[in-house]
Amino acid sequence: MKENSILSKITHTSNLLGILIDPDKYLSVSEIEQVVKDVQKIAPDFLFVGGSLINHNLMDEMVKLFKTRLSIPVVLFPGNNQQISSKADAILLLSLISGRNAELLIGQHVQSAFVLQKSGLEIIPTGYLLIDGEKKTSVQYISNSQPIPNDKNNIAVATALAGEQLGLKLIYLDAGSGANKAVPLEMVRTVQEHLQVPIIVGGGIKTKEQIKETWKAGANLVIVGTAFEKNPKNLFKN
Repeated sequence: MKENSILSKITHTSNLLGILIDPDKYLSVSEIEQVVKDVQKIAPDFLFVGGSLINHNLMDEMVKLFKTRLSIPVVLFPGNNQQISSKADAILLLSLISGRNAELLIGQHVQSAFVLQKSGLEIIPTGYLLIDGEKKTSVQYISNSQPIPNDKNNIAVATALAGEQLGLKLIYLDAGSGANKAVPLEMVRTVQEHLQVPIIVGGGIKTKEQIKETWKAGANLVIVGTAFEKNPKNLFKN
């Protein structure tokens, strides 16, 4: 692991914040410009770009603009193998280890392997666990997989531990975009106690207080998406 890599920063730094931008939610350059201004006011550690679907061609332009205007790393959070931009800094190479859909465990990865090899992106193998957020999310629908019940800490731990044992470098606990309920703090705490690799937590986190509580429970990095889309002012530092 390189000392100046994004994975190294996530591994060795606590209380990190990421903002997740879904390209489908912003359909013009002027809207993207406003996103840049809002992100600057929040001053997160990372900007993540990706979504369950991408139905327009602004992704490359969006990533390029973010790289030009922001001084933070831009990391891809791909919903499929088409969501790759060499203009970003890194990619979370997600394997949906909580599901049994072979396409999202390895199939999509095989299709994008040569593209990623040539991309110059820092590739971060990430075990992705979908946790029940008490709402059927786009992730659940598109992935055709059942989330882990939010009261089954033992299943979450065993799944995360298996991912670590397979060599995955990060574990991502996600309630899904727009979830009614965030990943329970006790689940975050229990998973963290059993792992050596860093934990990312996202989905259903709406306030600064929730972010702080999730950090305290053991998350190295908290990612906020829907709350940023709906009212970014709630996340402004000042």
